[in-house]
Amino acid sequence: MSIRFKDQPAPSKPVKRSPIEAAEAARRRMDDPAYRVEMERRRGRGSMANPSGRYEPAQRESFDDGWDIEDELPPLPTEVIVEKARTIITKNDSPDILFERSINPYRGCEHGCSYCFARPTHAYQGLSSGLDFETKIFAKPNAAELLEKELRAPSYQPATIALGANTDPYQPVERKFRITRSILEVLNRANHPVGIVTKSALVTRDIDILSQMADKHLVKVAISITTLDPRLARKMEPRAATPTKRLETVRKLSEAGIPVSVLVAPIIPAINDHEIEDILKASQQAGAQEAGYVLLRLPHDLKDLMRDWLVEHYPDKLKHVFSLLQEARGGKDYDSEWSTRQSGVGPYAWMIGRRFETATERLGLNKRNLSLRKDLFKAPAKETGQLSLF
Repeated sequence: MSIRFKDQPAPSKPVKRSPIEAAEAARRRMDDPAYRVEMERRRGRGSMANPSGRYEPAQRESFDDGWDIEDELPPLPTEVIVEKARTIITKNDSPDILFERSINPYRGCEHGCSYCFARPTHAYQGLSSGLDFETKIFAKPNAAELLEKELRAPSYQPATIALGANTDPYQPVERKFRITRSILEVLNRANHPVGIVTKSALVTRDIDILSQMADKHLVKVAISITTLDPRLARKMEPRAATPTKRLETVRKLSEAGIPVSVLVAPIIPAINDHEIEDILKASQQAGAQEAGYVLLRLPHDLKDLMRDWLVEHYPDKLKHVFSLLQEARGGKDYDSEWSTRQSGVGPYAWMIGRRFETATERLGLNKRNLSLRKDLFKAPAKETGQLSLF
């Protein structure tokens, strides 16, 4: 099997398909050996395929050239690409997001979560939202240096910085690169507030820094827990920490005095929506004090990738999942409206919201909203080579 390139068709408005039509198209796509990557090559990965990125000038197409060498292809390795970033603090003005600044130490994520809304961002690198996203990781080793420079700017005003807003800052490559830890060291020295979102137990490695920041009300950590079922977790999040490890992480952080919240995210209709109350209860018992949720978001080509995943693991639920999802998205697979993209609209979305509110009220979650301090901020001193007199 070889690969050839053909011209990418001109962009056009997406064709609206019913859940049945879209499900049949997904089954045909997954039956095509030229599209679907063999199981042995993608073992431990979340995506089933590696479709062309939406900005690529040509589209990859496999075809049989008479040379059957598939058995010789090795498993897909993780490749880390060092990126020389020029700036590190990203700003956003989305009214439905609780932060206006974020830092992403890495692009792409080896956790391989099938549902990850960040997958389509790999298209900006000319890569696929599929297997490329979880096998080609961009690392920014100069992040701490850039951060010090940006915090030192005379016009800089402190505001909470989010770590993990796009991809996980504690994904496996962090063990080697330690970029996230270097960022926390800078923020700790500057007394700068930070919020962290992760599904990795590796965050406990940095309890020494996080506990110091917690004493000064400078940090919050949110642990994403999608399911308590280890088998489902392995299908959805093949290289992320198990549910048990995540609850243990909540407990360790809480015992160290670090404020912890839990994110039931994403909620996938007919897949994990029945677990909302159980996840919240287990998290509260482990020490979480706050909780939030997000309904499954499927921007750009993530719609088809999620259908591929359902064909592979839950083919009998494919039509039902998207029927409920479209009900909550105004008849579409996804609606990016700021006011509704996190929670959806309609009867199904309303029911999810009421269940979540009832459970958090019963468990005593979200009784307080801890505000992080900004008044302690002290800009990093510029290195002059001269020792301070005091």
